[in-house]
Amino acid sequence: MDRGAEPPVRPGGRTPGEHRGARDRLPALAPALRAAARRHGTPLYVTDGAALDAAADAVRAAFPDPWLRTYSLKANDLPALVARLAGRGFGANVVSRGEWALARRAGVPNAAITLEGIGKTDADLRAAVRAAAAGEPLRWVAVESADEAAALAAAIEAARRRVLAAAGGRDGREAGDVPPLRIDALVRLNPSVEPETHAGLATGSPGSKFGVHPDEVGAVIEAGGGAEGPVRWRGIHLHVGSQLAAIDAWRDAVRRGLALLALLQGGIPDFDTLDVGGGMPAQPWRPGGGLTDGGGLTDGGGPTDGGWRAERGGLPGMAGGADDDRATGGAGAPGPERFAAEIPLLLAAIPADRRPRRLAVEPGRAMVASAGWLVARVLHVRERTLPPAPVTSERSGVHALAVLPPGSTTDDRTRRLVVLDTGMTELIRPALYGAEHAVVALTSMGRVPRPDGAGGIGRPTRVDGPICESTDTLGEHLLPPLRRGDLVAIADAGAYAASMRSAYNGRPRPAEVIVEADGTLTLARRRGTLESLA
Repeated sequence: MDRGAEPPVRPGGRTPGEHRGARDRLPALAPALRAAARRHGTPLYVTDGAALDAAADAVRAAFPDPWLRTYSLKANDLPALVARLAGRGFGANVVSRGEWALARRAGVPNAAITLEGIGKTDADLRAAVRAAAAGEPLRWVAVESADEAAALAAAIEAARRRVLAAAGGRDGREAGDVPPLRIDALVRLNPSVEPETHAGLATGSPGSKFGVHPDEVGAVIEAGGGAEGPVRWRGIHLHVGSQLAAIDAWRDAVRRGLALLALLQGGIPDFDTLDVGGGMPAQPWRPGGGLTDGGGLTDGGGPTDGGWRAERGGLPGMAGGADDDRATGGAGAPGPERFAAEIPLLLAAIPADRRPRRLAVEPGRAMVASAGWLVARVLHVRERTLPPAPVTSERSGVHALAVLPPGSTTDDRTRRLVVLDTGMTELIRPALYGAEHAVVALTSMGRVPRPDGAGGIGRPTRVDGPICESTDTLGEHLLPPLRRGDLVAIADAGAYAASMRSAYNGRPRPAEVIVEADGTLTLARRRGTLESLA
């Protein structure tokens, strides 16, 4: 076969349930990524359907029925993806009417949708009330403050008055003949813990804007009308943070949620639900090693091997090292089963008659991050002498801020610089808080790389995006020779990539594709047009 010819698209090579510690799926997936780029252009989001299924099944195995499982749409709101997860036993957790509409478009009924988030407007609350009045209530609304509770109660009462007025005008029924309108709600608790994650991903710390402290919960309930008011209080919702590298803070938060739930159950008979939120870390892809057993969305602090043989001996600071595990989501980071294993012990400490009758979990990143790839094309290849690079204390793992290992000299850093046709408008996480994503070559000098890595040695290469911002960079990676038009793939782009994209610099939305294990490509979202920017 000609070395530059496109190999046939082959199955993804993953057995059902294979997720944590899986072998490298990229060699089998790469032909489909190249085919998708040819067919749909770049930049292009691609979801590996088999990887998505495996990750969802791992969460479901850890939290089986009767757990209520809802997928957090803010991680990735693609309706085809939401529908696929719904088919595997997941409802939808949404934070706005927009996400709610996408969940409904995916076929998720209101009864399996929860409305949460700190940004709910009066219009969002009125929409939830209208759905309840129409006989299709959401599973629940998670309330963030006493002000929000009062606004929700007012919206319910206003809707009931409209129903009464309409009923009286039509057939003369009295108020007592119209059943009361009530909406199920949880109180979002700020558990005041210190999550083992980047500060930008922590939501359960004492100073966080999210939720209320335990001594404020009573005021929230009263603002909603008390135990018998228009808001039917059903329990506690909490969320510690995202990409947790350990379970300690999460365990403490659940313990505090259970204790508060048990305390309030005596005065509120319907107070029977604890939603433990998400936070389970995604399992990152590493070049040549597949998915790691770690929790980061990165390959560590050093340059990455872009699918080619590299002289690692000359490139210190590569991923690994037990000392980094707790801080960075490394090899010791917990999987879904580790979180779930804590629940029986925590419940055992609560009197049987005060335990929650419903338990819920709302994963997002853990199911979709590692299933996603962002395919891009090379625009420019340049040689640059880079300025001295600061070595920060937080230099490795999911939130690495420096790519050079400690002790490296930075006075002479002649490096190859590659500019892609994708960047912070399609994947903002590196610019937002220094997250690292592996970059690998799908073609080199117009040819398909050989599977054995022969024909090229990876070279440290700074990879930048096309946006008019100097922070638009993906850091350094070991990549083979590249020229304009070559294709690269950015790993772990399934979460907080497409859902956080922007049109900055007048860039339309990229297309989104799902690839199946047999190589079948399905266009799940069309590329935006210039007209769509208006």
